[in-house]
Amino acid sequence: MNVLVIGSGGREHAIALKINQSKKLKSLFCIPGNPGTNKFATNFNISLTDYLKISDFCNSKEVDLVVIGPEQPLVDGLSDHLRNEGFKVFGPSANAARIEASKAFAKKIMIDADVPTAKYIEFSSSQLIESISYLEKIDYPTVIKADGLAAGKGVLICGDKSEAEAAIREIFEHKIFGDSGNKLIIEDFLEGEEASVFAITDGENFICLPAAQDHKRIGDGDTGKNTGGMGAYAPAPIIIESLSKEIEIKIIKPVLTQMVKTGNKFIGCLYAGLIITKSGPKVIEFNCRFGDPETQVVLPILNGDFLQLLYSAALGKLDKSSVQYSGGSSVCVVAASKGYPDEYVKGFEIKGLDLSDDEIIIYHSGTKEENGKILTNGGRVLGVTSAISTFNLVSAQKKSYEAISKINFDGMYYRKDIAEKAFKHPK
Repeated sequence: MNVLVIGSGGREHAIALKINQSKKLKSLFCIPGNPGTNKFATNFNISLTDYLKISDFCNSKEVDLVVIGPEQPLVDGLSDHLRNEGFKVFGPSANAARIEASKAFAKKIMIDADVPTAKYIEFSSSQLIESISYLEKIDYPTVIKADGLAAGKGVLICGDKSEAEAAIREIFEHKIFGDSGNKLIIEDFLEGEEASVFAITDGENFICLPAAQDHKRIGDGDTGKNTGGMGAYAPAPIIIESLSKEIEIKIIKPVLTQMVKTGNKFIGCLYAGLIITKSGPKVIEFNCRFGDPETQVVLPILNGDFLQLLYSAALGKLDKSSVQYSGGSSVCVVAASKGYPDEYVKGFEIKGLDLSDDEIIIYHSGTKEENGKILTNGGRVLGVTSAISTFNLVSAQKKSYEAISKINFDGMYYRKDIAEKAFKHPK
């Protein structure tokens, strides 16, 4: 089978690496890929907005399956274009991708499907005065979210009315999220511990992969600004078996059913960002693709044929038996550029990448290769990831931090507490 993976980040590196393990794979291509994928796949530098070139490429390489990693091309309709050209695609249509592209759309789907989530109200940018007046009527803290895509940074938790008003003005008046902030929602703050669940689906049938937990804040102890994710671990022990079943029955299945009912059948990876409250699991948000960096820890603890799983979903005949949880554990620590998630400098040489440890994977997120050297080329640069065969997150964490201590570049920063939340839960 000839496979094309679309994207250039750590998530796409992880997806491509797992696909590369399949005995059914003939050739693996990445557009555009990164220096990590270049070690085992063939990278091609084609713009993700040039649909004609991508479909011509798929024709010339006789591509059997296209796997689209990032949310933007999904939201923009790349999967629709390729399907219309006759290609099998793992990734939702633009209409279905609205479950991430519009938080208001996702909320309506949830409410209509009777899925547990926070109470909310939405406002457009023409309702600045009304949205600020509404702040008098609510409890704090409260959560304010830009409606559209904001690279995982469009959520603001406000401790009081003055913070909330400032957040609204930043979104509506100062356009900190651009057009993604033309509409916002204000929702109740939910207390609990977060978890991420990936449901691989053909639109009707689905299988949930082991739960993970992301670390969104830049600083230790979940302090500072939101980022795209500073690390993750899997499996998340807070998601016990009974809770996993509840998530499938009360959240994943009704949402997929409602998406079909509304003419938005979802084929791909439905990412449920959850919070485990005292009254049970509730949805914080849905994403229309694999999470980053959760993918980097979930895929290494799967046995079976990941390519078969994705291909069967794209065919509309999901093969639930194609993958299984291995019993292992994984911790990913993100090495970031100094200044991220704000301004940062690129182009520093990365040293220490030649680690020889079968239980360590170094995923490339924001790197480039010049004259045989690997240089920084983004805010999140690497995902230094352990993958061990037993359920022992303490050992997995230790391995990740031992590995990242041997890697360096100017201004390298990483959190020192990834996975520690897991240690308070019994096995």
